[in-house]
Amino acid sequence: MNAALIVAAGRGTRMGPGVDKLFLEVLGRPIIAHTWERFERAACIAEILLVVRAGMEEAFIALAQEYQFRKPFRCVPGGAERQDSVWNGLQALTPGTEIVAIQDGARPCVTEELISETIEAARAVGAAVAAQRVVDTIKESEDGQHISRNLDRSRLWAVQTPQTFRVEVIRRALAIVKERGLVLTDDTAACDCIGQPVRLVLSATPNPKVTTPADLPYLEGLWGKAPGGR
Repeated sequence: MNAALIVAAGRGTRMGPGVDKLFLEVLGRPIIAHTWERFERAACIAEILLVVRAGMEEAFIALAQEYQFRKPFRCVPGGAERQDSVWNGLQALTPGTEIVAIQDGARPCVTEELISETIEAARAVGAAVAAQRVVDTIKESEDGQHISRNLDRSRLWAVQTPQTFRVEVIRRALAIVKERGLVLTDDTAACDCIGQPVRLVLSATPNPKVTTPADLPYLEGLWGKAPGGR
């Protein structure tokens, strides 16, 4: 069985104080509802776990009712760091779940094709991540003011979500992360701790993460009058 774990426990501080970016509306629907619907419609996903902040469970249950999401879902409490939230979600998976696709709640443009492709890649090698080639020239700066090094962009990829794993792989990797007291912002980085290869899966269409207020009109421009290009 394949499951989706949607990480929706962050506060989105770059949106400004008192703003929960996941409940900001784009084309009449909260961002998190768009993301959730992508996995609701994905035939390759059997159940959905949403990792949420304490006290937000009722808001997510209300979303499921409002938008008539029928696929089995559960809300799981988030943790102090992203990796803690993911760990909590992993512990709540239905026993026997083989593959888990971990998704940012604020990344609502993911396609069913991309979800399916990361699942197949993870089934084959253990771990996979949606990604796009870097098209800008990238410079490294040690002091934040001057260029220290030029990087070869032909070798650089921007990773996104879903980040998809065989369940036993990501559980084992995150257990080592916890044991070592590491703090990671990316799930695939945990694979370095166990020498697990991660396959890049090309994201052929825009798959942005909503981070600042300027991202909202960008989404509207991507979707036009129909959310998700429907």
